[in-house]
Amino acid sequence: MSHLYIAAPQKSSGKTTLSIGLCREFTRRGLTVQPFKKGPDYIDPLWLAQAAGRACFNLDFHTAPEPEIRAAFAQELGTADLGLIEGNVGLFDSTDLQGAYSNAELAKLIGAPVVLVVNCHGLARGIAPLLQGYQAFDSELDIAGVILNKVGGGRHGENLVRVVEHYTDLPVLGLLRRADEIGISERHLGLMPSNETEDAETWIEGIRARIAEQIDLDRLLAIAERAPRPQPEPASVIQPAHHGDLVRIGIARDAAFGFYYPDDLRALAAGGASLVPFSPLTDSDLPRVDALFIGGGFPEYRMAELEDNRLMRQAIRDFIADDHPLYAECGGLMYLCAGLSWRDERREMVGALDAEVQMHDRPQGRGYVRLSETDAFPWPRLGAEPDVIAAHEFHHSAILEPDPDWRYGYAVQRGVGIDGSHDGIVQGNLLACYSHLRAVGGNRWTDRFLAHIRRTL
Repeated sequence: MSHLYIAAPQKSSGKTTLSIGLCREFTRRGLTVQPFKKGPDYIDPLWLAQAAGRACFNLDFHTAPEPEIRAAFAQELGTADLGLIEGNVGLFDSTDLQGAYSNAELAKLIGAPVVLVVNCHGLARGIAPLLQGYQAFDSELDIAGVILNKVGGGRHGENLVRVVEHYTDLPVLGLLRRADEIGISERHLGLMPSNETEDAETWIEGIRARIAEQIDLDRLLAIAERAPRPQPEPASVIQPAHHGDLVRIGIARDAAFGFYYPDDLRALAAGGASLVPFSPLTDSDLPRVDALFIGGGFPEYRMAELEDNRLMRQAIRDFIADDHPLYAECGGLMYLCAGLSWRDERREMVGALDAEVQMHDRPQGRGYVRLSETDAFPWPRLGAEPDVIAAHEFHHSAILEPDPDWRYGYAVQRGVGIDGSHDGIVQGNLLACYSHLRAVGGNRWTDRFLAHIRRTL
């Protein structure tokens, strides 16, 4: 149950590439590696999960209280040899003046030693005051070592090591030379999802080889082993209850749709759902199911293929017309609209929602959201639901001219949603929104969705 936290002074320092390589190399050495990602994210966890051969779980202050984060961390780490947490943004970055909800606070909460990844491009002796400042800024934080990334060459690396060793007591755990060939293609949401590229394994193996060659892995493991053992808090984790008959939920999973939280899927299964994967890209018909869940992704990159699959689009239209339950998030919402336009090209989508979707160069909705339910929300209340639902959104698309007659399940208190004030289009038993939900922090959306499905049977 050793664990360590991969962080950096700022974003785009190489945390994800390093974390992917470490997950694969330690797994190759026979360790069971449990990856975690701070904050709301789908893309990095897809890569980390593929590298480790084990689902990656998100630890997010916005959606879950601290006891639940500690409990989930201990629970997932309990069957692993090594836990690896990849941070987001910079180590101390936070919108709060005191640093609440930062990577540093999460590392302290779970007792994880921090390995700092520093982008050394254009940096020389100046690395000393940077590291000294980070060490002095929070004396309670265990910064256990540093990895120097984007090192220019032998002389550059030697000088950096000499400076770090002279001015600090931090061990240099490795030097990663500048190597564009091990980078992963970037998209407007960050890294390209591993479910979209057939070259994912080639990229991961290339990263692994460089990490194995340039990082002191034994020393890194020794740091991880000194981390305190997480204490299980089973009472803090709400386990979904199985109420009623088993239901079958079709879940869209292919190169266009793949943004799902593994603990949410596990909660659905624990609540009595059989999750049946299907592909809007390649399948000609829906499987025999009671409901559908179409999550996020990048349908715009596959919109020609989605349009060409007329049989699937018609099957989904018929499913909705027959008033079967369907829940869609972000990319799923886009797919259900009449048309999707991007780069001066328009493609037909499902057409269940009479609206056009336009892609933009800049984000149209980005970050944490807070929602309150309206009277139109279709799922039953099961008791003790939160008054305000914490969720997140990140979309470059926007719905053009939302239907003024649409009913919405959410009023947006913070965020953008559909039109800045509403989210969650309700149309019969269809609920489609830009916001992404998580079944944590008292928001047991999975149980409510299951209850909604059962009452329609």
